[in-house]
Amino acid sequence: EGEAPVEYRAWNPFRSKLAAAILGGIDRIHIRPGAKVLYLGAASGTTVSHVSDIVGQEGVVYAVEFSHRSGRDLLNVAKKRTNVVPVIEDARHPTKYRMLVGMVDVIFADVAQPDQTRIVALNAHHFLRCGGHFLISIKANCIDSTAPAEAVFAGEVRKMTAERMKPQEQLTLEPYERDHAVVVGVYR
Repeated sequence: EGEAPVEYRAWNPFRSKLAAAILGGIDRIHIRPGAKVLYLGAASGTTVSHVSDIVGQEGVVYAVEFSHRSGRDLLNVAKKRTNVVPVIEDARHPTKYRMLVGMVDVIFADVAQPDQTRIVALNAHHFLRCGGHFLISIKANCIDSTAPAEAVFAGEVRKMTAERMKPQEQLTLEPYERDHAVVVGVYR
């Protein structure tokens, strides 16, 4: 309608932890127009494309993905969205991509690894500005499949605090994801 074409896309909360957090009622995701975002665990780039839309052409999304197969799809997303910088690398080693990534306002992490809080903290120490924010999607079963999810979430929050990451809000992702939570906080 009108003079300029407008694209509308569905953002599926069953396939995107960020969409699930937003629909679940998270207060603030801190991703806004003009923001610089480091996205760890970018996968094929579906949620990255939505983050790209939010930050707009004034912002940038550094999308880190380890899998080369998913990375191919991510590269195709980046061809269409010039504010996406694809980084096909292991997020455990931020020094390998330090020349590609500048200081960021927000880190969003969906890495589903047993040491994911350490991975996010390491990247925060390298790239997240003081007063910047982080959002971490925690999959309890990836960290400890024998402990109750709430105990795993509490343990990860303690680890964040030890890394100068101050959690401000926590939300479970039910009914979209089982035994998942998103923790939002501020760095230093």
